[in-house]
Amino acid sequence: MSLGEIWAILRRRWYFMVPLTLLSLLGGAYLYVTVPVSYQSQSSVALLDSSAVARLAPTFGNPISNAGGSLIVTADVLIRTLESADAAKELHSRGVTDPYTAGFAPESESPLLSLSVTGTDRAKVLKETNTLTDFAGEQLKALQAAAKVPPTYFVQTAPVVLPQTPVSKSKTRYQDIAAVVILGVVSAFLLSILLEGVAVVRRRRRAGNGLGPRPRDAPSRRRVRAGLLARRVDATAVLTVYLALAFFIPSNLALPALGGVGTPANVFALLGLLWYLATWLGGRVLPAPGTRTPRVALCGLGLAVLAAYVADAMRESSHEEVLGADRGLIGFLVWVSLVVLTSAGVQERGRLDVLMRRMVVMGSVVAAIGFYDFFAATNIADSIHIPGLQTSVAQVSVMDRGAFTRPRATTAQPLEFAGMLAILLPFAVQQALDPVRRHLHALRRWGPVLLMAGALPLSVSRTSIIGLLLVALVMVPRWKPARRWAAIGMMTASVAVFKVLVPGLIGTITGLFASFLSNSDSSTQARTVKYSAITPYLKEHPWFGRGFGTFTPDLYFFTDNQYMLGLAEMGVLGLVALLVLFITGIHHGGAIRRLARTESDRELGQAFFASSLVALVISATFDSLSFPMFAGMFFLILGAGGSCLGFVRREAAAAVHDPGQTAEVPLPRLVESR
Repeated sequence: MSLGEIWAILRRRWYFMVPLTLLSLLGGAYLYVTVPVSYQSQSSVALLDSSAVARLAPTFGNPISNAGGSLIVTADVLIRTLESADAAKELHSRGVTDPYTAGFAPESESPLLSLSVTGTDRAKVLKETNTLTDFAGEQLKALQAAAKVPPTYFVQTAPVVLPQTPVSKSKTRYQDIAAVVILGVVSAFLLSILLEGVAVVRRRRRAGNGLGPRPRDAPSRRRVRAGLLARRVDATAVLTVYLALAFFIPSNLALPALGGVGTPANVFALLGLLWYLATWLGGRVLPAPGTRTPRVALCGLGLAVLAAYVADAMRESSHEEVLGADRGLIGFLVWVSLVVLTSAGVQERGRLDVLMRRMVVMGSVVAAIGFYDFFAATNIADSIHIPGLQTSVAQVSVMDRGAFTRPRATTAQPLEFAGMLAILLPFAVQQALDPVRRHLHALRRWGPVLLMAGALPLSVSRTSIIGLLLVALVMVPRWKPARRWAAIGMMTASVAVFKVLVPGLIGTITGLFASFLSNSDSSTQARTVKYSAITPYLKEHPWFGRGFGTFTPDLYFFTDNQYMLGLAEMGVLGLVALLVLFITGIHHGGAIRRLARTESDRELGQAFFASSLVALVISATFDSLSFPMFAGMFFLILGAGGSCLGFVRREAAAAVHDPGQTAEVPLPRLVESR
């Protein structure tokens, strides 16, 4: 359905669009007038150890302060005390009736606490912040007195930033207004399209029964002028725009009101879902047959997300956790849109091939940017500033490991860069070996493979090497002996090339694995500590979790493991749903390979198998689905696998009904110019 046809439908159904749009605008204006502006005041408090600790052995020091240690434990105990129900009651009796928060100061590794109060009365908020700051010092003294610590060994609180003049916080207010307006406009849009679809079905039934004239699905289509609005739009075109936004706008840049899920690519994906719903409800397209598997698997994840959302609503969660749960629902809708557009929206095999080729080409450009970042020791994404967008990731800066700069290109983090390239590499290899592309120049076919495979070790991470090895182990053994030995020789030669061109890189990478196996690596030890730290949260909500999107590093800590994060946020149900998603992708690849009637399709099936297996394994090394670019590519590949399986199934069924057809169907023509 073209944009002109959608516009014509909205004009015909103006009696839905106009009233509901006006009501949503009036509702937004009412909220703007009635919802008061909130103000927030903050203060910062540092913990200082007693001077007596320096004169005594650590065992005689302050047990609350961990004997002159870093005081991080002390700060954590104080934060938990301030956020307890008893502390809230005491503060309420002292006049602190507005919501308050206590936590570690952002971007600080020292025992520096940040205290804040949010309310609608500016003067009252400032007074409450002073009360909270004084109360923190009193609670610290009470804790140490209860532990029978001599006063000379008391840890002291030292306000380093006095309570600040309250500043207005209008973000939540504007979020509520935008939500009301968007809900009204989208409801009007869907109702208009739905009514149009019902009218089309009725006209077709009447025409089929001979009770009416031949239907005209879009009588106003002839009045649409030729141009951009009249051009037919399909799912491949929509997803191409999504890929361009996802790859070439840094994934840490997002709309302030939506947080990390508000990237331009995600917003466009939601618009693409509305376009598909309009086309489907308008009776112009049906979901591609035989492509139901990825959507069913996604429904399982949807049940886990909704159950976790309800679980978050039923417990006493903070305001930040509520916002995180809302963002989690938005992020899930983005994943739904990608799976639906690729699996149900792509109606032609040629257009699916075009989409996969464009994804590989754009991914190779990101890999090339990674080369520049590595050798220039910089991050090109840091120089990209887009009006209206702001970074959603704290401490995004140049990251080093050993003597090397870890590139991230336009991704949010080097691990996302490595993971994204690892799941795209199998398709680059498959397209380079595709017979239909044999007439192209070797550099055009193998350029993406060299860029992606070469950029993976430059990230200086175990994740990239694990992904690279998995791709080789899955794809190379399936090749014929001549190609297999040539590939092994090329991989061996590439190691020698890296040793010559980038001295020390291979040694640094092997050192990472050696320290991991000996459990002497600091990052590995940090992960082990986090596994034990997350256990209490799992015991509190084992089945449905704390809420999808609520276990954020700002409130808790980094998990560096998608499965542990899924357990914390969605419980056992969410973990099972995640595993089903990855296994569904692996199933797509295996089924395509079994049913394929050409060598090209068998190679494509193996690429889907390898990509999904890589995603399954490396998700244990970082919280993969928390990064928008990796998550977007994974769900797009998941839907594309379901779409490809549907095409292969229909070809196999057609061959069964036509026994005279040859075993090998003709090779498809190159359709990249479409």
